[in-house]
Amino acid sequence: MKFSSLNYLEIKELSVQGRYISSSQLQSFIRRKSIQNKISPLGKSVENRLIHKVTLGSGKIKILMWSQMHGNETTTTKAVLDLINYLNKSNELTNQILSSVTLTIVPVLNPDGAVVYTRENANKVDLNRDALELSQPESRILRVLYDEIKPDYCFNLHDQRTIFNVGSLEKPATLSFLAPAHDIQRNISVSRGQSMKIIVAIHKALSSLIPDQIGRYDDAFNPNCVGDTFQLMGTPTILFEAGHFPDDYQREQTREFIFYAIITAILVIAQDKVEGYSLNTYFDIPENNKCYFDLLLLNANLIHKKYDHNIGILYKEVLNDETIMFNPLIEVMGELKDSFGHKYLNCIDQNDLDFLKSDRKLHKLLF
Repeated sequence: MKFSSLNYLEIKELSVQGRYISSSQLQSFIRRKSIQNKISPLGKSVENRLIHKVTLGSGKIKILMWSQMHGNETTTTKAVLDLINYLNKSNELTNQILSSVTLTIVPVLNPDGAVVYTRENANKVDLNRDALELSQPESRILRVLYDEIKPDYCFNLHDQRTIFNVGSLEKPATLSFLAPAHDIQRNISVSRGQSMKIIVAIHKALSSLIPDQIGRYDDAFNPNCVGDTFQLMGTPTILFEAGHFPDDYQREQTREFIFYAIITAILVIAQDKVEGYSLNTYFDIPENNKCYFDLLLLNANLIHKKYDHNIGILYKEVLNDETIMFNPLIEVMGELKDSFGHKYLNCIDQNDLDFLKSDRKLHKLLF
């Protein structure tokens, strides 16, 4: 499909921007009249916050998707709100989708983690490692919902760190996907094969927008992960990972690409085109590697002899008054010959050295 025909700027939910989604932003969306008859509570989190679902469409094919299982992974939540906006607009394409599929969407599965911007829930449990034990109320809510609606497909929506590149390329993994394994041998079951074909369709559709910036996530089997468990239970499940796009630390550009990826997957399912894609092509998508630093500082020994030749710096995301601050930390020192930087600074260059000294956080870190 031609994504330009969607007019994304008219679809985008403007009340929600940046890396942190506040409770007030989310409540503003939830209380909107246009979705009041489509939203309902599922249960409550550890700290008694409501978890909601939005149901759209009346088709026989059932798709379940959930976002912000990790509280500090907000990009796909923003994209899901965009998706709801889009499907609330009546046109030929949305009518076709909503007559073919029934979408059940959980915008924020981990509201306690979302408030404090942590991966884990309030009990410091990673919900994506709780699929078997189901020790947490949020995990049980998702499992009850899964058992209740018996979805034909599942979309597991996440963010990934800035460290990932695509294959051996100096290209950030702006989007990554995975058809989770259903056993330790990573065999291709019927459901996993369908997941692979949908990912191939997404890759084909988006490669012209972000060439060489779509990766394949590691498929080691872990039954404690929700996606692996649902795949094991026979439901085609797709892991979506929103990653870094150059100069887009707020992930607003990535948000748009994730929206396109989700709508592509839904369309392929709704139009019964899954079998038209080859699962073998899935393995042509390069696997992610971890070669990036947010800042790669060259010839750092010119600053001080205590430093090795080069320094790899990563940003730590810190919540400060509903704003995410990016605080630089030294990750590693050395030659780093196989590493990349989202930004390079060379201490031989006086302009770069002046920049390091003028940036308050970098100056405090390095000098």
